[in-house]
Amino acid sequence: MTPARKTPRPRGVDHQDSNHLRTALYLAAAGVPVLPLRDGKVPFGNCRACAKNACGGRPNMKRAGTCNCHAPCHAWAAATTDRNVIVSPLWGAAWERAVCVGYHPGGAGLTVVDLDNAAAVAWAREALPATRTVATTRGEHWIYRGVMGSHNAVRAGVDIKSLMSYARWLGPGTGSMADLPSAVRALVVKEETTPARGEVVSSLPERATWDWTVATGCRHTDGYLRTGLARGLTLVRSRVESGAGSQAFGVARFLAAQHTACPGPCGLDVIGAEIVAAAVSVGVPEPYARRAVANGLSAAERGAA
Repeated sequence: MTPARKTPRPRGVDHQDSNHLRTALYLAAAGVPVLPLRDGKVPFGNCRACAKNACGGRPNMKRAGTCNCHAPCHAWAAATTDRNVIVSPLWGAAWERAVCVGYHPGGAGLTVVDLDNAAAVAWAREALPATRTVATTRGEHWIYRGVMGSHNAVRAGVDIKSLMSYARWLGPGTGSMADLPSAVRALVVKEETTPARGEVVSSLPERATWDWTVATGCRHTDGYLRTGLARGLTLVRSRVESGAGSQAFGVARFLAAQHTACPGPCGLDVIGAEIVAAAVSVGVPEPYARRAVANGLSAAERGAA
């Protein structure tokens, strides 16, 4: 992806580095904040004046800082769309040693779901709505429109990169970009859903049990409903270490989607209560469990609209 007009090559920058620079300028012109990445595909270290955050950090970091350094210090917080900064001598020195271009997804209004292996990609194809995808060395980046907090290891092989994070630019990708779904936001609750050993985060909610008295308008058989619900509850209860909240969201969404063509009522509120109880039983705080299940039920309704 090369701009129509050639970019001047800073002194000392070879052809490969010039390609990185041209890519960076192309992205910056499109409103995507960029930064050079060195060996290991990581940001350059801070200069001496910025070492150990002595300068106060960049104003766009978690705590507003006072750093006015012209070097690409402070990792993702250095990412910029300012052409003058990108082609400046200090950045030029970094481009000479850069191995690729990084960008700040959150600064561009985006969230990247980084799928690090084939199993993670297979999970995403089942659990997440389709969006623009970019092939990586080992997996894929799924890019959504919208921002959220960045979290690593939200499940095996899955990282979330958005605010306060950077991603490697690997090309524009394929497919239409979708809005950031609640299913992705639900992934970041792992820290909430794993209580400290011996700590009680919430008590079990009052248990409701689904039966035909609450599903007089359902078109499914009793066996079909009970089998599906039992499997879903087993999935939630199996997440004893982490991820039970996001699993509860997925189960609620899947089960509710089976009833979108029913005249109703189908007793989805009671099914939801059973899912909440299963999530709470493995340590999910009850308020979050209720929120995740409610979001899952409403996601299915929106999908049917």
